[in-house]
Amino acid sequence: MSNFFYSLLATIAIVIILIYGKELLLPFVLAIIVWFLIKVIRNFVKKIPFGKRTLPSWFQNFIAFALIFSILGLSGNLLTANISKMQEALPTYEQNIVKITEQINENLGIDVISWFKDYSGDFDISGILKSLFNSIYEILANTFMVILYVLFLLLEESIFPRKLKAIFSDTEKYEKVSGLLRELNQSINSYISLKTLISLITGILCYIVLLILGVDFAFFWAFLIFVLNYIPTIGSIIGTIFPTIFALLQFSTYTPCVLVLISIGAIEILGGNLIEPRIMRRSLNVSSLVVLLSLAFWGSIWGIVGMILSVPITMMMIIVFAHFPQTKSIAILLSGNAKT
Repeated sequence: MSNFFYSLLATIAIVIILIYGKELLLPFVLAIIVWFLIKVIRNFVKKIPFGKRTLPSWFQNFIAFALIFSILGLSGNLLTANISKMQEALPTYEQNIVKITEQINENLGIDVISWFKDYSGDFDISGILKSLFNSIYEILANTFMVILYVLFLLLEESIFPRKLKAIFSDTEKYEKVSGLLRELNQSINSYISLKTLISLITGILCYIVLLILGVDFAFFWAFLIFVLNYIPTIGSIIGTIFPTIFALLQFSTYTPCVLVLISIGAIEILGGNLIEPRIMRRSLNVSSLVVLLSLAFWGSIWGIVGMILSVPITMMMIIVFAHFPQTKSIAILLSGNAKT
């Protein structure tokens, strides 16, 4: 009974720290994701032949670091420009809402706005967009802290094995902890790299489709789709709905809206239901129900970033719990195939 009480107390304390420590913890967690991406690029650079020599590790880190933050900087500038233009176009979107609702009222003979308010309250397109913009600005605002954390993670990476060996002088314990860390590193590395690749391909294809269909702010919607694809299950649905709705608001006709829905939906289905499960079946061993619960929990604490991190965090929990007899049963419950 006392063990259960202490475990419950520790869980409550951790949740409180996660909630109130959001401003401090979020940049660090984002830095860890970037650090894993740097390691993926660094491993790729290692394989590139440079005569009979390999590039020094510090230079490999520099190339990966510069490449990632150059892409992030360019994306940030393009996003800022897209958001500014979209804010200027908001009045036009709001006028188009009136036109669309009038058309629906005439065709169906119902008051759409009144019906919608009865079920969902006030629908404020400006409020929805501003909330979306604020979430993106929040991530961009943490860029400096993320860069700082990444630099220190790269510095710490080289001396961490020595620290670990000094802490665990017993060879058996050292090997056990090292094996656990290697497994964590391999699983998260595999998940983040594959998920990033699939999300990037999906975003690029959606960008091309949106450009062809003439949808405004195609880069913004493609970037949003790229980010939302990290969120399991509902991310791809939201990523399809948003550009579809705004295609309707832009053109005030149904044909472009339907084309966007079919095109983006087909890309999402192809990537999320056909390609991704086949590629990631070996690296992802998490129950679907647990994914949904984890998504709801981390989303309520850390918002969109928490949703993105929900699967990697759950994977880490399964791997750690599986290494200890006392918690192995929990790892089995969280797993997708009852194996750990």
